[in-house]
Amino acid sequence: MSDPYDLTPLNAPRTAGVALKISTALVESAFPGRLIATKLLNDVGVGRFREADCNEALSAVHPILSAGPQTQTGTACPAPDVGLANGGPFVTSADFVRAYTSGQTTPTQVAERLLQVIEESDQTTPALRAVITSHPEEILASAAAATARYEEGQPLSPLDGVPVGVKDELDQAGYGTSVGTRFMGQTPAKTDATVVKRLRAAGALLLGKLNMHEIGIGVTGINPHHGAARNPYNRAHATGGSSSGSGTAVGYGLCPISVGADGGGSIRIPASLCGVVGLKATFGRISEHGAAPLCWSVAHVGPLAASVYDAALGYAVMAGHDEHDPNTAYQPRCELQALNTLSVEGLRIGIFEPYFADADPSIVSACLKAVSALVDRGATRQSITLNGLDLLRTTHMVTIVSEMLSSMTPQLKKDRRVFGHDVRLNLALARRITNADYVKAQRLRSRFYTDFCRAFEDVDVIITPTTACTAPVIKNDALRTGDSNLPLLDKIMRFSPAANLTGLPGLSVPVGYDEAGLPIGLQIMGPAWSESRLLQVGAVIEKDVQRHAPTAYQKLF
Repeated sequence: MSDPYDLTPLNAPRTAGVALKISTALVESAFPGRLIATKLLNDVGVGRFREADCNEALSAVHPILSAGPQTQTGTACPAPDVGLANGGPFVTSADFVRAYTSGQTTPTQVAERLLQVIEESDQTTPALRAVITSHPEEILASAAAATARYEEGQPLSPLDGVPVGVKDELDQAGYGTSVGTRFMGQTPAKTDATVVKRLRAAGALLLGKLNMHEIGIGVTGINPHHGAARNPYNRAHATGGSSSGSGTAVGYGLCPISVGADGGGSIRIPASLCGVVGLKATFGRISEHGAAPLCWSVAHVGPLAASVYDAALGYAVMAGHDEHDPNTAYQPRCELQALNTLSVEGLRIGIFEPYFADADPSIVSACLKAVSALVDRGATRQSITLNGLDLLRTTHMVTIVSEMLSSMTPQLKKDRRVFGHDVRLNLALARRITNADYVKAQRLRSRFYTDFCRAFEDVDVIITPTTACTAPVIKNDALRTGDSNLPLLDKIMRFSPAANLTGLPGLSVPVGYDEAGLPIGLQIMGPAWSESRLLQVGAVIEKDVQRHAPTAYQKLF
């Protein structure tokens, strides 16, 4: 019997700097561009994808929405119990609220310290580059209003006065939305994205716009326009992406919650590499209104956070039906009931053994330790099989790059040279993917969704590492061009695309550190709308893991 694990390593030479510029120009050319592009696309499995059997019909809607509208009750999630807060050395939202309520500090004092830390973080070498834009006067005014509410004993919510950063992929009134480019966002947004509006209404102290990989089409966080975001555990290393600034801002202590966006792992990857928590909810659970329309069928907005409590709090504020996003009308009522009982007694954990083991040894060891701790607490571990992971990876790639190409085509027609060279190369390759490829990918999406739903008939969660490696070193030759590093991309994204292609929820939680002290994340996937269960499991794991803040971690009070 053949081994059902078929995820083959991706291999191609790394290029950056001058070599990447030359490669990009060649692929963009008519000849020999087509020949080179064909070779590179075959390197990522497109040839195998085109030959694969496909008997599925094309669904009229995303598979996860096929049941039809379920609720339009608005934001229904209650805030999580503050007793859940367990950030270890990290300052949580609950810590801020306790400090404000006790008079230890005020939102105004925190805002003043925050602005100082942001400025200092970019004066070091190398600069942290977590925040790319902030408006001090607005931040101080917001903090003053929160301070007055606490003095009156009338805070708006458990987020009142708590610093929160927003990835520069989402609109925030008064700020441009650059999406990591140097040409977008020239005009400030007039209104907030829905999730930003909800955070503002909860009293969150919005600290500004956070860095990201350009147009979200990379997973390192190296941005030639705004600077490479740096890992809080070691600034020589990457943050992961594309929500790079969102990961490093939480990991460095600028905020206990940040807003990220995830089309192929872009919340969970930087959460893992920066040692924080990241939640990608079910497709349609959190509104995309006001987020840049980059990859609409695999895109998710969600929180990165200092603790599971903070992730749950951010999720509770962000989630729910939004009349501006029709996809959110299909969700059942949002709740966090599972968090009332931090027990995993009877939890059925599914593990595809060869897939789980396909990561660096230190990662596998830390993740196995976390699974064993769950078993010690009453969970059961079951072996499962996930078929066609190689085809799934390519199906996701065809989907996301096709949609990103579509979103950027108007600008490409004007002047492709405004993009970084790594982005230009990826978009040039995307132009060689056909309409038939995209349609086939959507037909195959239904197969993979059905396969995962079938797996969840036998288990409650599927657990893997979040990434197959820890944060890579940022090489100097990539700072101005980005880089093309297919083997590294493969290792960073190995476990993340399934949740985007199927739309099923995934949570990354810290479970340890490698020999160099770099963080390791574990990913928990569940069936549709099971965010409460994932957070429950994550909170139990969090109790058993000894976390270490970066040596340069900044406490704001």
